[in-house]
Amino acid sequence: MRLSRFFVDTPLSLGQHELPEAQAHYIARVLRLTSGAALQLFDGSGQEYRGELAEVGKKRVSVTLSEQLPGMAESPLHIHLGQGLSRGERMDWAIQKATELGVSEITPLFSERCEVRLNDERADKRLAHWRQVAISACEQCGRSVLPTIHPPLPMADWAKSCAAELKLILHPVAVPLTEHARPASLAFLIGPEGGFSEEEVQQAMASGFTAARLGPRVLRTETAPVVALSVAQQLWGDF
Repeated sequence: MRLSRFFVDTPLSLGQHELPEAQAHYIARVLRLTSGAALQLFDGSGQEYRGELAEVGKKRVSVTLSEQLPGMAESPLHIHLGQGLSRGERMDWAIQKATELGVSEITPLFSERCEVRLNDERADKRLAHWRQVAISACEQCGRSVLPTIHPPLPMADWAKSCAAELKLILHPVAVPLTEHARPASLAFLIGPEGGFSEEEVQQAMASGFTAARLGPRVLRTETAPVVALSVAQQLWGDF
């Protein structure tokens, strides 16, 4: 039987730990696990910890960790995804699937045709929400290291600051992804629901990005990162 697996946002070690409120509530009230139940925790360090529940109460849940294990190895290809902001579940889907596919960093991007507007307070809430989406994806897919979710940036600012060895902007008129040599690090720039304007494409290319395409069909903004990351991991990563 598969062990219940949870991320804990605090450094772990062997021995007894009291779980944070969110995990404690989920274990006690949602999953209704009891003392003695086996589970596995990870803290984002790359290590995993197995143990069992020592105490499950209304206000306190503690666990005894008895075994430390190396976590799942990360892909040798470091991928930074610059993802145009989209509405509602489309952005959640892109972050969830990018995490499952081994992305290292994600930066949500404002652009000319972006329909999402965030003030500072909303941006902070969305950032916390996106991080939780990535955490849940890691718990499900077995990753032991969380991808970094950066605060949203204007597309032009991110393009100028991006330091990947190979920087690609997805664009219908371009060479296929397969024509590029293997990079050590990769950045993908993917547009919002309306795509990038021609001026934005030229701005990205002036910042060192190369246009690349994934095939003859135009993909939705939430589909493009799934396909791009899958192809990149197949060509140069751990698929």
